[in-house]
Amino acid sequence: MPKNKKPAGGRAQNFEPRYGKKTSYQDAKRRPGQSSAGTPGSKSPSHRGYRPESDEAPRKNRWSAQERAGRDEARGIRSQARDVRGPRDDRAPRDDRRSDAAGGRRPYEAQPRGDRRTFGDARPSYRDDRPRRDFSDRPNRDDRPRRDDRPARSFDDRPRRDDRPARSFDDRPRRDFGDRPNRDDRPRRDFGDRPARDDRPRRDFGDRPARDDRPARSFDDRPRRDFGHRPNRDDRPRRDDRPRRNDGPSRSNWAAETAAKAHQDHVDTVHERLQAEAVDAASVAQASFGDLGLGENIVRQLEALGAASPFPIQAATIPPILEGKDVLARGRTGSGKTIAFGAPLVESILRSQAGKRREFGRSPKALILAPTRELALQIDRTVQAIARSVGLFTTQIYGGVPQARQVGALKKGVDIIIGTPGRIEDLQNQGKLDLSEVQIVVLDEADHMSELGFLEPMQRILRLVQDGAQKLLFSATLDREVAALVDEFLVEPAVYEVAGESQDTSTIDHRVLVLDHRDKAEILNSLVDRDGKTLVFSRTRAYAEMLAEQFEDVGIPAVALHGDLNQAKRTRNLQRLTDGKVRVLVATDVAARGIHVDDIDLVVQADAPDEYKTYLHRSGRTGRAGRTGTVVTLVTRQRRRRMTEMLERAEIDAPFEDVRPGDDLLEEISGRQLSNVDA
Repeated sequence: MPKNKKPAGGRAQNFEPRYGKKTSYQDAKRRPGQSSAGTPGSKSPSHRGYRPESDEAPRKNRWSAQERAGRDEARGIRSQARDVRGPRDDRAPRDDRRSDAAGGRRPYEAQPRGDRRTFGDARPSYRDDRPRRDFSDRPNRDDRPRRDDRPARSFDDRPRRDDRPARSFDDRPRRDFGDRPNRDDRPRRDFGDRPARDDRPRRDFGDRPARDDRPARSFDDRPRRDFGHRPNRDDRPRRDDRPRRNDGPSRSNWAAETAAKAHQDHVDTVHERLQAEAVDAASVAQASFGDLGLGENIVRQLEALGAASPFPIQAATIPPILEGKDVLARGRTGSGKTIAFGAPLVESILRSQAGKRREFGRSPKALILAPTRELALQIDRTVQAIARSVGLFTTQIYGGVPQARQVGALKKGVDIIIGTPGRIEDLQNQGKLDLSEVQIVVLDEADHMSELGFLEPMQRILRLVQDGAQKLLFSATLDREVAALVDEFLVEPAVYEVAGESQDTSTIDHRVLVLDHRDKAEILNSLVDRDGKTLVFSRTRAYAEMLAEQFEDVGIPAVALHGDLNQAKRTRNLQRLTDGKVRVLVATDVAARGIHVDDIDLVVQADAPDEYKTYLHRSGRTGRAGRTGTVVTLVTRQRRRRMTEMLERAEIDAPFEDVRPGDDLLEEISGRQLSNVDA
C-alpha cells in the first residue's frame, strides 16, 4: 500500500519530513521545533531546524472541575449581558475598551483564571458614538422606479433588412490594365500562304487497289509442318469409342494398387540398391555361437539368457561384425537383433583391448543409440550381462532423470554407452562425454529415430566418433528415412534380411474386430478379463489413463505407461507387469518399441494405428523368441477400408469379424489364450 494512502477505517496519520517519522494529530499541533517529548526538533545548534527549549509557552494543562464550573458561570453572565445591552448610542467608543499597560488589548490568555470581566448595565456604549454615514442624496428604496413601470422596448424604428438599398458595384473603379489591348482589338494570327483546309489537295495513293479489290489471303503455298508418326485427326478414335469412366478399375482397387506400389518403392529402396542377402532358418540349423566366433564366456552367458542356438539374423550378422565390416540388417521385432549386435560388439572390444591395461576414467569404445528410454534399458539388460561376463562395463545415458549419476559413471570410466541421442549430445556439448575413441556405433531402430526427429542429432554424433569407426544399423524396417545415414556413414555395408518371415511361418495370429463405438468399452473389458498378460495400445495418453481406470473399476489389475509419467514410474509400471503384479498394461506408442516381456500373449489395439510400421512394432510385443501370440485390432465400420489398405502394406492377411458384447468370439480369444498359457 502506498505511504500516502491510509487503511480504510484507520486513523489519519501525518508525516513530518523534518523528524523522519509519522506523528499523530496531537503531535502535529505542537509548535515547530518541539518533538512529541517536548524536546527541540534538532539537537545540533548548527542545524537549521534547531529550536532551543523555552519556558515562555508552557504546555496547557487540563481544566479542573472548579475552573470548568467558573467558566460555565461566566458564560451565563455574558449571555445575560447581551440581552440587557443599551442602545447603540450609549456604547463607548472602540478605543475606550479596557486595555493593558502597553495600550493594546490584553490577550485573553493573559487574564487570570476566575477573574474574567463581566458586563452588565454599566458597560459603556461605543457603537453609537461613531459618525453616522450620510445617505441624504441616496433615494429611498420605495422611490425607485419599479421594473414594471419602465417603458416597453420598441424596435419599430429600426430599418428592416428588406428595406436596405441593394448593393451596387457600378461605382467601383475598374481595374486599369494600362496599354493592354482588348481581346477584340488583338490582330489575328497570320498563316501566310497556308491554304485553307478545304482547299488542300487530296492524298494520292496512286495505283493502290481499293480495299474491296484486294485478293483473298491464301495459305496454300506455306510449307506444312511434319508431325512424323502423329496420326491424322480424322484417324483418331471418336469420343464415343473411348472407354467409359465406369469401365476402369474401381477406386478401392486403384488405392490398393497405388499403396502396394508405394510400399514396394518406399520400403525396398535401400535393399534394391544394396542387394540384401536373405538368410533363412535352414541355413543356420547346425550352427552355434561358438562356431560363429564368440568366446566361451560369452557363449555360456548367452545360454544363461536362454539363447542356446543362434537365430537367423544372429547367424547372419555376427561373422561380418567380428570381421569389422559395416552391417545393415533388417529383421522382425523379437527376432533377436539385440544379441545379434550385442554379443559381437563385446567380443570386438575385448579383442581390441587384449594385452592393454585398463585405465581409470577411460573413454568409451562403443556406442549404442536407441529411440526411447525403455528400449535403451531393454538393450542394457542384455548387453550388460554379456559385458560383465568378460569384465567390461556399461552405462545408460538417457533423459528424464538427473545426469549426476550418469556423469559420475563417465568419470570412473566405461567401455560401452547405451542411450538416447538427446542426452548423449547434451553431455557431449557440456564436455562431460568424449566420443573421439568410439570404435563401434550401433543404431537400433534407426527408422524410428528418424521419424522422431533424431536424424540430424544422429548425423552429428556419428561425425564425432573415431575416423573409420564401424557402423551397425539394425531395424525392423529399412526405408528411405535411413538412406541418408547409409549413404554418408556406411562403407560397403553387408546387408542382411531374414527370409521366410512371412505370415505363414509366423507364430502370431492377427484379427480385426469391427464394432460399434458405443460397445467398445464393454468389449475391451471382455478381452482383457483373463489370467494371461495383456498389452493394450492407445493413441493418446489421456485415453491410456482412462482405460487403466476403467479396468481397475471392474476388478482387473492394470497400470498405464505413457510419456507424461517420469522415468521412475514408467520403469516401476513395466516391472509390475513383468513380475505378474498386474495383468494388463495400457501403453501409448512410446512403449511400442521398448517393451520386452516374453510372456505377453495378447496385444489389443484399442486405437488402430495410423501406419503399417506402427502396426508391425505393436504386434512385435507378442510372439517373441518363437512363442505364440495374438494381435486383436478394434475398428469401427468407418475405418474398415483404411485398415484394409494398411494391412496390405504390412503384408498381413487378417480376417474382419463383426462383434458385439457377449459374443462367443470374445470368449474364444480369451479361452484360447488361456490354453496357450497352460501349455
